[in-house]
Amino acid sequence: MPQTAPRRVPLGAVGFVIVGLLCQEVGASVAVLLFPQVGPAGMVALRLVFSAAILLAVARPSLRGIPGRHWVVIVIFGLVLGSMNLLFYEAISRIDLGVTVTIEVLGPLVLSVIIARRAIAWLWAVLAFVGVALLGAGGFHDLDLVGVLFALGAAVTWALYILSSQRTGEIVAGLGGLAIAMAIGAIAVLPFGIAQAGVVLLDPRVLALGATVALLSSAIPYALELIALRSLNAATFSILMATSPGIATLAGFLILQQHIGWLEAAGIALVIAASIGAVRMRERRAPEAAVIEETPL
Repeated sequence: MPQTAPRRVPLGAVGFVIVGLLCQEVGASVAVLLFPQVGPAGMVALRLVFSAAILLAVARPSLRGIPGRHWVVIVIFGLVLGSMNLLFYEAISRIDLGVTVTIEVLGPLVLSVIIARRAIAWLWAVLAFVGVALLGAGGFHDLDLVGVLFALGAAVTWALYILSSQRTGEIVAGLGGLAIAMAIGAIAVLPFGIAQAGVVLLDPRVLALGATVALLSSAIPYALELIALRSLNAATFSILMATSPGIATLAGFLILQQHIGWLEAAGIALVIAASIGAVRMRERRAPEAAVIEETPL
């Protein structure tokens, strides 16, 4: 009986995911440059408002066909999405982008370990925490403790984002659920943004840069990922997403001049390796049940 040739990973789809990750981290770097004018909360408000407007225009969801019990799920998703973005931006206003993303990715990693329900899975979690410990050895004493706590909060909400996103996708077809949840998240965060930035949010230049961040951080990456997922399985996609700490570190270095030492680089590498290992383990156990570490929008 002839053996089936192994399926090749389409390089074009891989390129789409990498470009999407680059756009996302460049968008985060541009957002940091706007912090002196609007603050983290103001920037999150701009990003979510513009992202919601883009998604609502594209998806055009119908509100009438959604049962009342499903609204609870969608509202929770929206609040989680808004909280995740707010915590992430508060973190990168205090600590380097690469370090923030490295800590944040612990959320999906720990979720993967819990879902696996295998003792060996905890080895990947230990490896990841060793990586974070190396970050600490390289300079956690110089980091803002509040920023680290915000990053840990972003990690928790990223795990909750994955769970609530999957649940919303089950009850609302297409992009409709995400579009509605994005609008809810924008409404929830907007008061914080107004309180922090005030009328500066209406400055045409600030609005233009806010729209640019929304395109780079949300619209473009999500579109590229949707195209890539037509050719990539969930496990391969998840492995590519696990490289986000490295890409974030590169973006922080090139755009924000955020330097990193050898210990920090080793820590980030260990977290990436642990994330890839956890994904590979899930793939061997149940390829169809792999959890997709979706990009935080």
